[in-house]
Amino acid sequence: MSEHRSGERFQYGKTIKVDNGLKAKSKRGDIGATWWSRRFIEVLESFGMGGRLTRGRNYARQGQVLSLSLSTSMVIALVQGSRPTPYKTRIAIKAFTGQEWQRIEHALAGKALYAAKLLAGEMPADIETLFASLGLRLFPATQREMTMDCSCPDWEVPCKHLAAACYLLAESFDNDPFEILAWRGRSREDLLDRLRALRGTARSAVAREEAPPLTRCLDTFWQRQTTSNLHFGDPTAVVRTDAVLDQLDGVPITVGGSSLADLLRPAYLSLKPEE
Repeated sequence: MSEHRSGERFQYGKTIKVDNGLKAKSKRGDIGATWWSRRFIEVLESFGMGGRLTRGRNYARQGQVLSLSLSTSMVIALVQGSRPTPYKTRIAIKAFTGQEWQRIEHALAGKALYAAKLLAGEMPADIETLFASLGLRLFPATQREMTMDCSCPDWEVPCKHLAAACYLLAESFDNDPFEILAWRGRSREDLLDRLRALRGTARSAVAREEAPPLTRCLDTFWQRQTTSNLHFGDPTAVVRTDAVLDQLDGVPITVGGSSLADLLRPAYLSLKPEE
């Protein structure tokens, strides 16, 4: 059997085994432990790569990938094949523009649960919906949205070397979901700093809106605050002892299939405000 490129003819040789290569953690079955890495694999499989994916998966498990590095728009991997010199593979995707990232960051910061999950190092389950609402896609939808090339003589793209790099890239997404966002142009540090700043600005704006000017409460500022003098906007407002549970809205915490907030609410409502 032979390989073709630019009219030349090459003979397949025996793959040179590697002792200290990067090996996929998965030894059999599917590669990818989290929904976001599996989503990336699904994208690859939708491209109809066929047997090349199988050969690439075997390469990834055998440790034929010598190195893998990710930067904005570009993933570069060295893969040992049948020749003494490892093949250089590149997997590129278009990064979002600065303006697009501003829209993404404001949308993420505007949803407390999304921001909380990202700050905790998790990828929100429906984050693709958020991107879609902005007219963007986190994962490529077609092979045309990715650019792949390899220095091997195989004319097929992706070849097994590229496929091996893609599988290890998927596992790197398992370890750190922020690599997906870094590939699209925003590092973990920059994104989290931006989200903290946007969330902090929003909280400060709310605090400024709710708090009265000091000149309006000089006569009561140093007095012990009670439920009767905390209502600056509406003196007839009623204190709800269960109001703190409203902060749990949208947070998927359940006990025995029931919402934690719903379970706690009767106990909170039984409390009486301090007179």
